[in-house]
Amino acid sequence: MSRPQLQYLADELAALEAKGLRFRLRVLEGEQKPISIFDGRRVINLSSNNYLGLTTHPRLRQAAHQALDREGVGSGAVRTISGTMAIHMELEAKIAAFKHTEAAVVFQSGFTANAGTVSAILGREDFIISDELNHASIIDGARLSRATIKVFPHRDVAAAEARLKEVAGQPGRKLLITDGVFSMDGDIAPLPQLCDWAEKYGAIMMVDDAHASGVLGKNGRGTVDHFGLHGRVDVQVGTLSKAVGALGGYVCGRRELIEFLYHRGRPFLFSTSHPPAVAATCLAAFQVLEDEPERIERLWDNTRFFKAGLQQLGFNTGTSETPITPIMVGEGRKAMAFSAALFQAGLLATGIAFPTVPEGKARLRTIVTATHTREELTQALDILARVAREQGIL
Repeated sequence: MSRPQLQYLADELAALEAKGLRFRLRVLEGEQKPISIFDGRRVINLSSNNYLGLTTHPRLRQAAHQALDREGVGSGAVRTISGTMAIHMELEAKIAAFKHTEAAVVFQSGFTANAGTVSAILGREDFIISDELNHASIIDGARLSRATIKVFPHRDVAAAEARLKEVAGQPGRKLLITDGVFSMDGDIAPLPQLCDWAEKYGAIMMVDDAHASGVLGKNGRGTVDHFGLHGRVDVQVGTLSKAVGALGGYVCGRRELIEFLYHRGRPFLFSTSHPPAVAATCLAAFQVLEDEPERIERLWDNTRFFKAGLQQLGFNTGTSETPITPIMVGEGRKAMAFSAALFQAGLLATGIAFPTVPEGKARLRTIVTATHTREELTQALDILARVAREQGIL
């Protein structure tokens, strides 16, 4: 029996279909690896955030199995009731030491880490100065805080200072916030200059390092380490779901910040804590980052090789400086059709269109990993070139 109250949802989906923007989830069969099976088709996988190949690392598997046998499948409660296990505290201590901060707290995802932190530390009388291309979790957290939001053009440090000047004389706290690596363009925030402005105008400095974790800095410590800015960033957010290979997010900073989030971070307060196997996996991953820096070296070697190949073929890779490498297409329907044709040819490179990126800036977002071979990347470049010519992209 149909319900007319929800007919508008079907209408919205039909509109997306008409624009060529409606997608259906592809199902991964087996492991997340450089060559994966999606929907029964074997493809080169250029759409995973598994930067270092840790989703299948034997040390992470072993840690998960041992924790499962030792501590069960779940924690049974939120952290503030009875769901804080010794392994959660061990993981947070490990992260804090890795990031060179006083303390850390783990959230259920990078999204909730950002949204929960911004909405907890600011209120209606405060101000947020935010890069226009910051992640959706930052945008949602800013809205939930009810603070006044001042957006500056992407990576425009002069505009960021101008926004800080606008509110400098007004009461209320000020937060200057940026992604460390931007998730759709793959470029790096001008963090040193932003730190200068935060200090000059007395603003809290916050960085979302989701796509820098495991990628930039010594052993993958992120943009703060990459630029040598330890002690100058008040709030660092990272993820356990990308290069770390598991699930979750974390916040690092002064102990007072972390203690405050225990009391006011709503995702922390109202979500059951990580299963012990996940926490153990993350602990093992941070040890791998320390013990196997060659994985990061291979990631960057593969990145340079693949970018050079794309540029030689004539693809527009935008402003990317990291393993996130967009292939700019422009029109949304065209990007989605290109992605679909590539999949049929044996390559998974996801199309990204509005509203994830602005109208007219649709693209494929590609990410190479440390575990791709040169032969696989060469084959990927060959497929991209052939299909792009067939589709009129090149």
